[in-house]
Amino acid sequence: MAESPVTAAARTDSAVSIPTCHPADRVREYLDRGWWQPDTLPELLQRRVDTAPDAPAVTDPANLAALTGAQPQTLSWRELDERCTDLAAALYRNGIRQGDAVAVLLPNSIALTATYFALWRLGAVATPMPASYRRHELSGIVAAADATAIITTGELSGRELACEALEVAAGSRTVFAFGPAVPDNAIALDEPVDAADRERLRCYVGGLTVSVNDRVTICWTSGTEAAPKGIPRCHGDWLAMAWGVQDGLHLTPESVLLNPFPMVNMAGFAASFLPWLITGGHLVQHQPLDLPVFLGQIARHRVTHTSMPPALLTMLLHNEALRASADLSSLQRVGSGGAPLPPSVVRGWQDDLGIEVLNFFGSNEGVSLLGAPVDFPDPVIRAQYLPRYGAPGVRWATRLAESTRVKLVDVRTGAPVTEVGGIGELRLAGPAVFGGYLPGTATEPFDADGFLCSGDVFELCGEDGRYLRFVDRIKEIIIRGGMNIAPAEIEGLLADAPGVAEVAVVGYPDPVLGEKCCAFVVPEPGATVTLDGLVEHLRAREVASFKLPERLEIVDALPRNPVGKLLRRELRSTLIEDPV
Repeated sequence: MAESPVTAAARTDSAVSIPTCHPADRVREYLDRGWWQPDTLPELLQRRVDTAPDAPAVTDPANLAALTGAQPQTLSWRELDERCTDLAAALYRNGIRQGDAVAVLLPNSIALTATYFALWRLGAVATPMPASYRRHELSGIVAAADATAIITTGELSGRELACEALEVAAGSRTVFAFGPAVPDNAIALDEPVDAADRERLRCYVGGLTVSVNDRVTICWTSGTEAAPKGIPRCHGDWLAMAWGVQDGLHLTPESVLLNPFPMVNMAGFAASFLPWLITGGHLVQHQPLDLPVFLGQIARHRVTHTSMPPALLTMLLHNEALRASADLSSLQRVGSGGAPLPPSVVRGWQDDLGIEVLNFFGSNEGVSLLGAPVDFPDPVIRAQYLPRYGAPGVRWATRLAESTRVKLVDVRTGAPVTEVGGIGELRLAGPAVFGGYLPGTATEPFDADGFLCSGDVFELCGEDGRYLRFVDRIKEIIIRGGMNIAPAEIEGLLADAPGVAEVAVVGYPDPVLGEKCCAFVVPEPGATVTLDGLVEHLRAREVASFKLPERLEIVDALPRNPVGKLLRRELRSTLIEDPV
């Protein structure tokens, strides 16, 4: 029999070899306060199976055959559970055990969904990465996580992923693969298991000791400026994050959730996968972002909830011809974040299309701020601000607000920022914050009081400082003649400038002022964008002169990493001082 999560939480790392994420006293506190629930991820899957066994649970991307050669499917909760059982039995038969780290290199799919549950049923740790990662990234992560195996697919968009994984494994690690074109030295995961395999699995799982503090994933930062950092997560902190997001999404068992973000880190896990798991409903997978496929899935499955990057929200709102060819009538709520939300776009989606846009701000380490419509009925306010958890006299929709401590700290002096209009680094502590980086991958980001130092700069805004407005990452601030410029602020103002499809602002060296601003712009089809036009657009909004861009570069696309984050360093590397 597995011991209760509360009892198991008290064990120490010295007593067992199973990796955990938080000190035992912190786990007890979170459980006692109700900030964590005594649930594990496999237990929640079983709850969904017991509640609605024959309801549709998960659907493959519509273009899966073009991606991997496998035919797309839809599974009920019962069928998903059976798939997970067979997969776990196959992994167990081939040596995967509790505490093992297993690298996962798969696109969003039923296979990826089932792989996670199979590993967690065994007590193993998934270390996922974007399917677009290649040998360089894969080898570094496998070594850092000390992974015992790699799970991938035979092919993906013409790449031989299993062969790449075998080269990284070099005979010292097992490679498992789904789909056709599985090479001889890899173990095919589409082959059936027998009753004896399932019985051996049942006996093994029945004898496991489990805890909500057991490590279940090692995700990786996006690596926009440096090597990725390993971020371990347990059942408890993942589910605390998931409930915080669900309080804004309002999913129900009848909801249909379309997930376009790679299910490898915070965006895919917390915004889609885990809210679906705790409430039920139908998860439709999508990846990579393919607009015709994406819009077709919304119409075909009558999708009620999804996520979109701000640029896609803007494009769909302004492209009436494209929107007219799509059926968005089933959509109720769309989550967005990762870049400034243009207020006019959020208002347009709500007023013109009747669809609410939620403002998400989060990080893999546990920053989680949610601008929900119930807290911000005015879409213009919702686009610009996020809740300041703990603001006196304010009750927010998400339960994370009750358990998360938040403060702003002046980045130069370290003094607390308490006055409206003050700017400082966001720091947090609470049940959704991770316990620390994987040893050897980064230094710890906590201050002397145990708060996570986010590296994000916010301004204290609104009545009694109840709102937070994102300014920028500390390291992205441009200093022009001693004046600080936040690229994110300028990008937000330029996002709805005429002819602009996407925009990024970076600093470039200047011998007199230190730095100046350059705007990189992807124009809308057929549009002409000029520096004078951008400056005029900003002046009309009464932006301070020192913030105005002094250089314009027109590009076909902005460089992004595999999870969609802007690679500013690549843009900066193309810039030199102003030509004489």
